[in-house]
Order: sequence, then structure tokens, then C-alpha cells
Amino acid sequence: MSLIVCKFGGSSVADHRQFIKVKAIVDANPKRRVIVPSAPGKRTAAETKLTDLLFLCHKMAAVKADFSGPFEQIRDRYIEIERELGLSTNMGLELEKFRAELGAGQTPDYAASRGEYFCGLLMASYLGAEFVDPADFIIIDASGCVDPETYQLLARRLEDPAKRYVIPGYYGRDRQGRIKTFSRGGSDISGAIAARAAKAEVYENWTDVSGLLMADPRIVANPRPMSEVSYREIRELSYMGASVFHDEAILPVREAGIPINIRNTNKPEDPGTMIVAKLSPETEKNTEIAGIAGKKHFSMICLEKSLMNKEVGFAYRLLGILESRGISFEHCPSSIDSINVIIEDGRLGDKAEVILNEIQRVLQPDSMELERDLALIAIVGEEMSHTVGIAAKVFIALRNAGVNIRIINQGASELNIIVGVSSEDYEKAVRALYSAFVD
Repeated sequence: MSLIVCKFGGSSVADHRQFIKVKAIVDANPKRRVIVPSAPGKRTAAETKLTDLLFLCHKMAAVKADFSGPFEQIRDRYIEIERELGLSTNMGLELEKFRAELGAGQTPDYAASRGEYFCGLLMASYLGAEFVDPADFIIIDASGCVDPETYQLLARRLEDPAKRYVIPGYYGRDRQGRIKTFSRGGSDISGAIAARAAKAEVYENWTDVSGLLMADPRIVANPRPMSEVSYREIRELSYMGASVFHDEAILPVREAGIPINIRNTNKPEDPGTMIVAKLSPETEKNTEIAGIAGKKHFSMICLEKSLMNKEVGFAYRLLGILESRGISFEHCPSSIDSINVIIEDGRLGDKAEVILNEIQRVLQPDSMELERDLALIAIVGEEMSHTVGIAAKVFIALRNAGVNIRIINQGASELNIIVGVSSEDYEKAVRALYSAFVD
């Protein structure tokens, strides 16, 4: 029988009331047989994240400080869920064992992983499911990627069609058997791994929103939800700052052709957003763009040099200077006598003066300038390359809003158009673009 893998985010398992919603969702469809929970999320804005408390306990334990304060906050969260649901999971004993492990010395990854581990124990008990410890089946290599052997190991563990399984998210083990975590938000990756291993018909990712939105709701009032979006589109939007889905979680299911369905635990009747390999004919016909996303805090190094195009290796030497300083770049638009390199401010840091001096010494440009306070905005859509007038809409919308375009760039795939504007014009530009394509 085909199955569905369900990953529930932190807000979906924040307390016992959310556990009850999860059970109703899982029981509503017998195909939902593999459940991947995150650590319980924040119940209020003022509350500290459990994963942050776990890291704090580890840091305090490492210097032999008393970590009972944050530990008791952690303990209270799990004990409350256990008590309110009437479970008999011996959570008190599990937590005391963990307290002793912290005191005896443990790795930060091990400490952080317990958030999902304890939640998984509670969830398995509540759903009457088998608990599967990812440390036994998910292998994470030295670069943080999933070892391909993982899929075979996990597939064998999940092969009984009569059983329901709970696999905590966020962690696995390295080749030496030590607990290793993914990056923050990595439970999305765990869910994708489980979906691929189980050959799921769909990977449901349950959160606190009814799908993905076409623009940032902090900038655009009530942006339209996306009913369907492609893997490629979501990768572009995520890369450009849209908080939509953990970008590393797309690869396992994309390679296997498994669609992702973003759903709302609090509104399970909403269909959410489908992330698919290929858009349906209806979506292709009726959708000009998938969405708009952007980020602030970029700088641009602008060089001009006559006959630069005749100077073999000019761009190679320029980018080599950045490489030698451990700096990656975002975009590199150029013309016959000029080249610009766009860098995220966080990567550039305090190295700007040193880099500019080295560029002057090595490349001897006719002129050089560092522009600060730039924002990049991506207009993303699979059908853009087949639609007449997309670029015109972008430029007219920004002109009418009084926004000066500083950068124009389009990838070879023609999946997006990227414009750079002054940071102070960022929100105005996003609203203008959204209005041009959607309103």
C-alpha cells in the first residue's frame, strides 16, 4: 500500500492540544503511516526555544556551571505534555538520564537532538506507533549531507504496511556512530529522507500556515497563497530569502519525484501548497509568476577597465581574490569594459578595504567603487520565459513607484529576473511588483 510521510513542525507539537490535532490528522487517513516530529515549538513569543535551552544546558554543563534553571524549563514542557495526554512514557526517567549525560560530558549535537528525541517518544506513545531512532538509520557525512546508504537502511525498517512509525527529525549519526544534527530547521530534511526511503506518494509538511505565499506578508498585505509551485521555483524563492521551506529538504524528494504538500495543522481542511516536479497545465496557463522574494544587506564592487574583455583571466583573478579571503559572491553582471560583483554584507564583513586594495594592486582597474546598502529582489516563475512582456512589467512597475533600478540580472534558465535597488526602496519595490503581477 502506498503511504504518506507527515512531518509536523514545532508549532504543530507545541503542547498537548497540538498533539491532539496531530492525532486527528493522522487518524483521518490510513496512508499517513510515517510521522516525523520536530521539537515542541514556542507557545508564546516570549518563550525561549527548546533547542536554544538545550544548547544552553550543554554550554553550562561544559564549564561545570549549574544548568538546573534551563533544564527545569525543558523538563516541565515534556512532563506537561505527558501528563495532560495521560501517557506512560517514563519521561521523568528519560530526562534524568539526559541530565546525567550532560554532567558527564556530551557533544552539542547530542544535546540539541534530544528536543526531537523526547518529542518522538511522546508522539509514538500517543499514536500507538513504533519509535524509530534516526541514529540507527540516518547517516550524515562529514559535509552534512545524507549518505546514500541511509535510504536502504531506513526503507527496510519501514517496510511493514500494517505499522505506523514515528521518526524524530533533525538528527542522525556519523560514520563513527556519534549523534549528528542537520542545520537548524533540519526536521524538514528528515521528513524528506523518510519520504524517499519509504517511496511515499506524497510528503506532507504540516506547519502553522495554509501553504506558501506569493510575497512576504510583513511587506504585502494578505498576499495570495500559491496552490502549486515547482521544485525549481521554490528553490529560487528560498534562496532569495523567502521563509518557505528548508532548501536542503527539497533534494531527496526532488530526485525521487515525490511531491511536497505544505499544510496547516490548525486548519487541516485547507489544501495548502503542492510543490511538484512539473506544473499542471492549468497552473502553467493561468500563472505568470510563482512569487516574489528578496533580501537586504548587499554590497557591490564595481570595476571599469578599458579593453577588459581582451585581458584573459580578468574575471578569474577578480574572483580568485574573493576566494583567497573565503568570500563567496551572489551575482557577477558584466559588460565589455566593466564588471560588478555582488556580495552579501555578512560575508564581506570588515574585509572590504583589504579586498579593494588587493583588487587595485592585482587588476589595476581604471576606476573602482564599493556601493553599499543594496537589496536584491527576485521575480520567479517557470513560465516567464514563455510569456511576452514580463520584463516590461517589472521595469514599468518600478518606474511608476519611483524606484531606481541599480542592478538587472537574469539567470541562464530564465526562471527569474533579479533587480537590485537601494535598501530604503526595498519594501516599496516589492509592493509595486506584487501589485503589477497579482492585484
